[in-house]
Amino acid sequence: MKPKLHIIICSTRPGRQGPKIAEWFHGFAKAHGKFDAVLIDLAELNLPVFDEPKHPRLKQYENQHTKEWSASVEAADTFVFVTPEYNYSPPPAFFNAVTYLASEWHYKAAAILSYAGVSGGLRAAQIARLQLSNMRMVAIPEGIPVPSFTQFFDEAGAFKPNDLIMASATTVLDELDRWTAGLKTIRSA
Repeated sequence: MKPKLHIIICSTRPGRQGPKIAEWFHGFAKAHGKFDAVLIDLAELNLPVFDEPKHPRLKQYENQHTKEWSASVEAADTFVFVTPEYNYSPPPAFFNAVTYLASEWHYKAAAILSYAGVSGGLRAAQIARLQLSNMRMVAIPEGIPVPSFTQFFDEAGAFKPNDLIMASATTVLDELDRWTAGLKTIRSA
């Protein structure tokens, strides 16, 4: 059985381009062949600002949306967060979604596919890695930055990456494969 890779679309705002980039990566990850890749859209999840009365470490969730989110994250073995850079940071929906849970994230690997202007979202990726590391995740240093991302959409609106972006995606998936296998041992202990 292949490890389950959740590709999480972090932008929730109208007019966002994250779903198109995530759809490309989803297909790329499936073709890579090492993961059972699943798309998760935080806009569809529609989590309100953190509203659980008890701390997430207790896993005593009262709201159905939290129970569903918990089950989704618990089922995943590894993650790729597809995030834009808003004000040098990931969007608020990213922080909110991560904050909802605690142990469901523990000892799982994560990577960042970031997109923005000239920076490729690298500042947002660094902040996201810090947040994920605080959740006892292994936020790998390899990433997939997409600089000046609008240049990679064709006339039909589909995301068409260049060779460098595809090489970065391959590297990320190879590294996630290594880390996921190792961290599975830790999670089962």
